[in-house]
Parts: sequence; C-alpha cells; structure tokens
Amino acid sequence: MQAAILAGGLGTRLRPLTDRMPKAMAPVNGRPFLEYELELLASHGVDDIVLCVGYKGEAIRGHFGDGSGFGVRIRYSSEGERLLGPVGALKMAERMLREEFFVTYGDAYLTLDYRGMMDALEGQEELGLMAVYRNEGRFGRSDVVVKDGFVAAYDKVNGAPGMEWINYGVTALKRGALDRVERGRVCDEPTFYGGLVKDGQLRAFEVAERFYEIGSERSLEEFRSFVGGLPARRHEGAKGGR
Repeated sequence: MQAAILAGGLGTRLRPLTDRMPKAMAPVNGRPFLEYELELLASHGVDDIVLCVGYKGEAIRGHFGDGSGFGVRIRYSSEGERLLGPVGALKMAERMLREEFFVTYGDAYLTLDYRGMMDALEGQEELGLMAVYRNEGRFGRSDVVVKDGFVAAYDKVNGAPGMEWINYGVTALKRGALDRVERGRVCDEPTFYGGLVKDGQLRAFEVAERFYEIGSERSLEEFRSFVGGLPARRHEGAKGGR
C-alpha cells in the first residue's frame, strides 16, 4: 500500500524548534518523529511512501534517503520555494501516486486498520474515504458531520450543529480525485474536501482509537510520554547520508 505524507509546512506553532528543522524531524526520545510514523505505517503494510516536502525538506531527505534503512521505499516531491497548501502539494506528487493511496501528515501518529480502510475504498464508487473519530471536542475542535456513512460537512474553522467527529488525519483517495485540482496552484483542504463532500464523493471510515500529533509543544510532549515506554530502536539508515 502507498501513502503520501504531507511534510512541507512551516510548523509555526513549534517555534523556535522549527526555526532550525522541519516539524517532522522534531526529536522524540532521541529519534525524529517521522521515524515513529514510518515504523507504524510499515507495520500495517504501507511500504511505498511519497514524502511531499517543502520547508527545510533537505533535512528529511538527508536523514531518510530512499527509505531502505527504514523498511520502506521513499520518493520525494518538492513544492519548491512557493508553498502550495496541502492539496496543492499533493497534486505536485500526482505522477508518483498509485490509483488508490492514503494521504496523511508528517506530524501525525495514527493507529487504525489501514488494510481495512484501503479495502473499503477499493470497494466503493466514491473518490474518497476519510477516517473520522468521534471527538466531541476532546482533542481539538470537532470539524466533521457524519450522516449515513458519508462526510456530510467538513469545516476546520467554524463549528456547526452535529459536528461531533473530527478528521482523524488519514484519507484514502482514488487518484482521479486530483483531477479537480489545478497543478501549480494553491489548494487547501477545505476547498478540496468541501468539493468532494458537496458532490457526495467522500465517505466516512470510523476509527475507535484516539490520535496523536505534534503540532504544538503540548501535543509533542504528550506524544513523547506516549512512546516513552517503547524500546529505543535504531534503524541502519538513521544517520542518512545516502
């Protein structure tokens, strides 16, 4: 299975740490966060990775190389100097993507049934399947309405009646969904997913376990505590240089 990981953002909420490194490289108990994420994905059979990099992306390339030292295959897609937003960055990577793939974030640790989710996408006619968690405001603002198995509304900024769910951070997409995006233009998630929702093209995949992310200092410390009991593992490619 394949995942596109969006890792090109500026990470402004983690400054001054991200003044010198991209957010995905934030240290967690002696290892860059992204090592944990790749290890999780590989354990679920996601071994083909497209890393969409931007801000300080050379640090990610230098550490992870082609991914062979981490049990995955890694290719890179760069936005260049002008950041295009998460979906604009995904469009830039389109030629590397399979007919069906996951899209997730370089600051998220998300435990779910990836095989089951991909099987569900392949068995449906719609273009996308968004993992959702019944959040009810516990871990950030709830931003999704689910109705009859579909995402009926998605709004990261303004609350709305019935928004008990949150975008978990993984969406399974058919590559044809990117036909809606113009290459080289800025495109954000509300615009892209909003269009899929409006056209009845985004189903919901319910997830039971909470998510972890490192978007802020508080959540980074929470993740450090979460993995603190795990044995420290060092992959042969951890020093990069390839």
